[in-house]
Amino acid sequence: MPEMTEVNKDKLIADLKVVVADAEEILKATAGQAGEKMADLRVKLQDHLINARQSLAEAQAAVVERTKEVARATDDYVHDNPWRSIGIAAGIGFIVGLLIGRR
Repeated sequence: MPEMTEVNKDKLIADLKVVVADAEEILKATAGQAGEKMADLRVKLQDHLINARQSLAEAQAAVVERTKEVARATDDYVHDNPWRSIGIAAGIGFIVGLLIGRR
């Protein structure tokens, strides 16, 4: 399975937050409903929400840590290769300028 990109991870985290919020809303809406089966479902859903929140926190921490690692690696590369970095940045700027100029 291919590795998830940072954008995919961020989107997944955002989507899971929405699901958790919706589930919490359902719990609140059904709080007044009686019945053993409904009570069991609410307890089960609360347990799943706790696990989901924990997983979300871990996923967010992993994304933040990975972003920091990439930033450190980029910083190290630029410090180790300043002229090459300037050349790459100039080349990218030139290409962007050409693309903008075509419009």
